[in-house]
Amino acid sequence: MSTVVHEQREVRRARYAVAAVFAVHGSVTGSFATRVPWIQDHAGVSAGQLGLALAFPALGASVAMPLAGSISHRFGARTALRGLLALWTLALVLPSLAPNLLTLCLALFVYGATAGMSDVAMNALGVEIENRLDKSIMSGLHGMWSAGALIGSAGGTLAAHLGSDARLHHALAAAVLTVVGLVACTWVLDLQPAEDEAPPPRFALPPRSALLIGAVGFCAVFAEGASLDWSAVYLRDELETSAGLAAACTTGFTLTMALARFAGDKVVDRFGAVRTVRVSGVLATLGGLLIVLGGHPAVAMTGFALMGLGIAVVVPLCFAAAGRAGSNPSLAIAGVATITYTSGLVAPSAIGGLAQATSLVVSFGLVTALACCLVVFAKVLRAGDRDRPKISPPSAAVPDRQS
Repeated sequence: MSTVVHEQREVRRARYAVAAVFAVHGSVTGSFATRVPWIQDHAGVSAGQLGLALAFPALGASVAMPLAGSISHRFGARTALRGLLALWTLALVLPSLAPNLLTLCLALFVYGATAGMSDVAMNALGVEIENRLDKSIMSGLHGMWSAGALIGSAGGTLAAHLGSDARLHHALAAAVLTVVGLVACTWVLDLQPAEDEAPPPRFALPPRSALLIGAVGFCAVFAEGASLDWSAVYLRDELETSAGLAAACTTGFTLTMALARFAGDKVVDRFGAVRTVRVSGVLATLGGLLIVLGGHPAVAMTGFALMGLGIAVVVPLCFAAAGRAGSNPSLAIAGVATITYTSGLVAPSAIGGLAQATSLVVSFGLVTALACCLVVFAKVLRAGDRDRPKISPPSAAVPDRQS
């Protein structure tokens, strides 16, 4: 009996530790996103060139994510997460050091590679803890990621308002987050592969059952990636606001994302997945219309806040629906994760390319259209309205989504 109690305490402690890791991961993203205008000016790149540079995190992640499963298999989950998370926090410094387009692309390639590998490692541990607790915790973990992004973006807002050099700001943030991440990793589960366990597969195509569900997730994550990386630039360039106010817009977006994710489980339990996503889509669409048509900083900031509120819970519900889709739930979940993660990586560069050809207003018109698709296609998540699915162990689900 004492052994069981000890194991339960260990799992609960690991849950809080992984939650802290999610918060650290989000803080890096928030710290970077609020200083994108400074990085753009320092590197001397146009909106189109910035969009090109923001494609390199996707390239870096695509190359490096397949390595995460092998690293965890070789060194164990705790050691792998500790090393990969430290690489990710330290990589925050690189983009602000870039003096031109070429070096910015190289910096963002490394930034994306470390982001993707640490993301796979921490989600694998989150899924394992969820299985051991036999209840859903992933929405809360993603809420912690949003809370971390909020903290990071709040620090970035203050730094931008004070006119501080992003190189100094990011160096200090990276030092603090690296220490916090290393301490948190001390208490995560130390999963070790069995002696006869083969290394995980490097790649698997999404099953057909996951494509429609993944398409819904794609729309939500595209809006998230576009808003997170371009909201500050939108206010500064289109509405001619100060750098501090532009950064505050990103903070407002991450705030509503965090609040919605923490409250998401109770809302879904009461209203069901389909109805929740439909209402979410309406809120996100309304937010997009305010961004595109408002023409005033306060209106646009309200629009970004509504966008964050509307898309926050969609991806967790996509995972829930995928767990009941087809004959192989773990492969379906991995397929949905592949589609949604790719969406978040390509969205910023797509927005930049369209802005270069037209304008940022047109770019966020596309985001608004994708938000509207959430209302139309929410019914494909009907499987998520039933009892919460059990997610297969991370050795089956997570490595397959590395692309």
